[in-house]
Amino acid sequence: MITQELILYRNFKYQKLFEQMEGLLCKEEESREAYSCGNQLIELAVTYGFSGNLYHCFLAFCLANHENAYSTSCEILGPAGGSLDNLALHDFKIFKALFNYDIRELDLGEKRRTGIWSLIADYKAAKENSRVFNKRIRDRIVELAKALEKTEDVLEFQREVTQFYKEFGVGKFGLNKAFRILEKDEQAYIDPITSIEHVYLKDLVGYEIQKKKLIDNTEAFIQGREANNVLLYGDAGTGKSSSMKAILNQYYDQGLRIIEVYKHQFKALSDVLEQVKDRNYKFIIYMDDLSFEESELEYKYLKAIIEGGLGKTPKNVLIYATSNRRHLIRESFGDKRQLSEDDLHANDTVQEKLSLVARFGVTIYFGSPEPGEFREIVKVLAERNGIRMPDQELFLKANQWELSHGGLSGRTAAQFITYLLGQKG
Repeated sequence: MITQELILYRNFKYQKLFEQMEGLLCKEEESREAYSCGNQLIELAVTYGFSGNLYHCFLAFCLANHENAYSTSCEILGPAGGSLDNLALHDFKIFKALFNYDIRELDLGEKRRTGIWSLIADYKAAKENSRVFNKRIRDRIVELAKALEKTEDVLEFQREVTQFYKEFGVGKFGLNKAFRILEKDEQAYIDPITSIEHVYLKDLVGYEIQKKKLIDNTEAFIQGREANNVLLYGDAGTGKSSSMKAILNQYYDQGLRIIEVYKHQFKALSDVLEQVKDRNYKFIIYMDDLSFEESELEYKYLKAIIEGGLGKTPKNVLIYATSNRRHLIRESFGDKRQLSEDDLHANDTVQEKLSLVARFGVTIYFGSPEPGEFREIVKVLAERNGIRMPDQELFLKANQWELSHGGLSGRTAAQFITYLLGQKG
């Protein structure tokens, strides 16, 4: 089997199916394997949202999802150069041969005149959904499959694959925007988050100064210039978390990725940084609603990651956090005593707690809107959602709503608009 001659592209996620399909098409596998392979291709199509020639989509997915010396060198940056290009060319000759197989021929054998492979070669998806990828990524993998099918030679084949790596990256970091941390057997696993709200900075009404500070720092980071860790703090419901989602959506195609970490996972941060430090992406370690009670000591791990320890935070990593507290750690009157019976160095303890926020070079305050700003947010959201109502009536209802639903905030305004939309039916 020619797939055994691959050098860089080995041990795929679906390695067994990869080998079985070649065996079928080379007439080396028994006919009963055909139905099992057909079933697996269809299940993958439902999971990933593939359509068209499912065998070619499968091969394209194997290329898009395989992290190796060549693919990770090409991600975001383009052709690897040197010997890696030639080694990859060797493997792409094999993939080109696999693409040249016509799976419809599997319908021609004796006892196999069912036509199922003709259906699999031109598969029509029942739904447009993908359980794993967003629509843009799913469509691009399907497009990659079609482009590779049409390539005239192996050099064109290599150019198509390399362009995909440059545009989207490779593996889980290339095919997903955001991630969470899963801990198992004392190891940290970076797991994709497959559904991200499609909110953009232009969708957030007001807070122009705050958005500009966030944009300026993030763009400096993405462009390889010096940038700071960022703390977004202020009143609840003012758009801090939405701003983070918007930043991710706006700069994802420039190589930005976000990894969400909770404070109980701070011990795993060193492991996480080790896994991402050599990748050609910019990673934001994101901590939402960050705060510490007086008895919680996890903030020490965070301080060590940001500034301390023998290791250095990778240049492709920044920490962004949101919090309703300016100083992150709850203070008590006891903290304000410089001396106490239990702690002769109480002032040092206070300073250690308060110094955490100093680790964030950029702090951005999101305050509750003034009544006039709140009305403007309501008006803009109403117009975007096609709600036609005299301003006076709209503002009166909005004021009545906010009095019993959390006060003046962008979140309250959005919830009020959702309420109005629900009443339309």
